[in-house]
Amino acid sequence: MKISKINAAIHQILSAYKAKLLHYPEAVFQATPPIAGWSYSEVYSHIFDSSFLSVMALENCINGKAEYQKTVFAVKLILFFGSLPPQKYKVPSKLADRVKKITKVEALSFIHQFENALAKAYPGIAQADANLKTKHPRLGYLNAKQWLRFIEIHLKHHLKQLNRIEKSFLHSI
Repeated sequence: MKISKINAAIHQILSAYKAKLLHYPEAVFQATPPIAGWSYSEVYSHIFDSSFLSVMALENCINGKAEYQKTVFAVKLILFFGSLPPQKYKVPSKLADRVKKITKVEALSFIHQFENALAKAYPGIAQADANLKTKHPRLGYLNAKQWLRFIEIHLKHHLKQLNRIEKSFLHSI
């Protein structure tokens, strides 16, 4: 997939996150859902914190602060098909410890900060050495374009999680 199409897809997904955010009342945004697990608030905290970290990894690839490594074939398949295998994933403890409850205002601010960071890094992706990679905690080594694709996949994955949370609130009424 072309970098411009991945970027456009990311911005389309971000629009969905913003629209959902406006729809949730603050009390519901903070509430633990009937299916247990993370609240909307915690999902937003995780997704935009990890997206910032992904942009930092992407920038390290662009700036040559990376390693010459290979990407595992199974990971290439995930990136090609554009989705994680259908299962529940446990967030690495290093990232789980960073998750916190945030307000809707903070969530919207995180979205805008992420958009700005991505916009700043975006022009360098096409020129980045495809062999320079930084390590993802689960997927192994990714180059700048692969990090961009991962951001898209990860955002989509958690959008599905938000939809499951919504359904759980609707079914509990």
